[in-house]
Order: sequence, then structure tokens, then C-alpha cells
Amino acid sequence: MSTKRWIALIVAAVLFVVSIGFQVISSAATANFDQLFNSQEKKFDEKVIEEGEGTDKIAVVRLDGIIQSAAANPIINANAYNHKRFLEMLDEAGQDRGIDAIVVRVNTPGGGVVESAEIHDKIVEIQEEHEKPVYISMGNTAASGGYYIAAPADKIIAHPATLTGSIGVIMESFNFAEFADEHGIDFNTIKSGEFKDIMSSSRPMTDEERELLQTMIDDLYGDFVQVIVDGREMSEERVREIGDGRIYTGSQAKEIGLVDELGSLDDTIAMLKEDYELDNAAVIEYENSFGINRFLGGAVQSLFRTESDLIGIKDLLRESNAPRAMYLYSE
Repeated sequence: MSTKRWIALIVAAVLFVVSIGFQVISSAATANFDQLFNSQEKKFDEKVIEEGEGTDKIAVVRLDGIIQSAAANPIINANAYNHKRFLEMLDEAGQDRGIDAIVVRVNTPGGGVVESAEIHDKIVEIQEEHEKPVYISMGNTAASGGYYIAAPADKIIAHPATLTGSIGVIMESFNFAEFADEHGIDFNTIKSGEFKDIMSSSRPMTDEERELLQTMIDDLYGDFVQVIVDGREMSEERVREIGDGRIYTGSQAKEIGLVDELGSLDDTIAMLKEDYELDNAAVIEYENSFGINRFLGGAVQSLFRTESDLIGIKDLLRESNAPRAMYLYSE
């Protein structure tokens, strides 16, 4: 490589480092350093939505995005769904004696079977151990796993245009066997047992394998049905009748008993106040404390020209080829 090219590369690298420095300095100029370096004192900030009188308080916790345990990188995207963090928010709201009631704002197409069950169980724990009412406010979408976690709530409120339902389980994988045959591609698989490569993308599925997987899906679907039977006090027969995987609008869901009322987040809060005599309660929303990850995250995000760039990188990093059962609504 010529001397001129080396010089050009060095200059470009220096400019890149300097640009990052300016971004960090710019962010630092507006940062609250007490919050930045003392964020460990409190896990979450409390944003006041409505001022109140007295000591009563309602907490709003938001669930946005696909329910999955794959942890979002807090440096790249501080606002992505983080399963561990969401469970911690529910824990905080449940254990805080200053919180009288909780509203979970749900905007998700669902997600992992295990993760959905963990949220469901946490909501039940709050109701039974801490004796606090939990209301669900459905946003644009609260389908499949989004409904699974809503089922035990004391009241479910959806917007008339909310997409909900999609009660069921799905497991998918790709199969490239025919494509591979056409293009002379061979797959070499060494396995310890007959079913070790079940749902492999390199060959068609056998009838016996399909039967095994269908049995698993049926069992998980049975769990989903039971959650609704218990939470909504419906008969199993009725739940299976309406729970065939189809999607419902909020209005349709109210007609068949999947939701209790129609309304917005504000309406949900108003209903909760009226139902539990919390008219003078303050309403707060949990937010991530301003820590070092959030501080650096803002600087890193500013280096990308559009949010879609960031989301695309995140999705590529988090994509998994392994098929798994999901409580997920997908178009």
C-alpha cells in the first residue's frame, strides 16, 4: 500500500475518533451526572403522569416489542424490550408498599412460551402475594403471548382497533432440501439419535417427527387454554372454540368475552381509580434510570443516520436459526 493511502487511512481514523469524542462531549454537556454515576441507588426512575393528593399511587409498566429473553444490547438500543428488566419492573411495582395498583400497557404480538409464562406468573404473584389489582391496557397489538399475559388481570381494556386473540402455538423452520437437490448441494449430518435433527432444514420432515412435534404443540396449547379458563372464568370448550388462532379486534374481543371494556390507557387508569377508590392517587410510569448504558447509548445511536439502521443491526444480531414453540402472532 502506498504512503498516500496509509496517510489517508490514518486521517480517516482520526476524524472518526474525533467525531465520537464530540458526540460524547455533547451528550455529557446535557447529562445529569448525579443520576449518571449514582444510578445503582434506584433501579427505575418514576415519571409522573398525573399528580395526586395523599399517598395513593398507581404504577404504569409498559411492555413493548416481541417477548423474548434474548437481552437487548443496552449500548446499541436502550429502548428495546428487555425481558429481565421488565420482570424487575413488575417486581418493583409489586413489592413497593407505596404502589397501590398496577396498569400494564401491552403492545406486543407475543413471543416465547417460557417468557410469556414467566410474565403471567409474575402478575399472578403480585395479585396473590401483594394483593394489588393489575389492569391490562392493550395498545395496537396484544396478541398470542400478549393475551396469555393479560388473561389473569383483574380487568382487560382494549382499544376498539386493538389486534388481540391469536390464541395458539406455532413452531416454524425452513426446508431447503429441494433447492439443495436442484443446485447440487449436499448436507453432511452426524447425529447421536434418530430425532436429533428433527426440523432440519436439509431434509423433509417424516410423519413420525411431525406427530412428535404436534404432540408438543398440543400440550402447550392446552396450557394456554387453561390460563384463559382460569383467568377469564370461561369453560374449556368455549376457549377452544374461540381460540383457533384467529385474530380479533378489540371490539370483537369484547363481544366474545376476551376483554372487559373498550378504551385507552387514560380510560384504563380512570376505571382503576373508580373501581378501587383511588380518585386522588398519583400515577407514575417506570423508566430506566439514567445510567452509563443509557448515556453511551444516546451517543452511539447518534452515529447512525436513521433508527431503522439500528433496528436492522439489532435484528441481525439477535436472529436465531433454532426453531422453537412460540405464542406469537405473525402476518
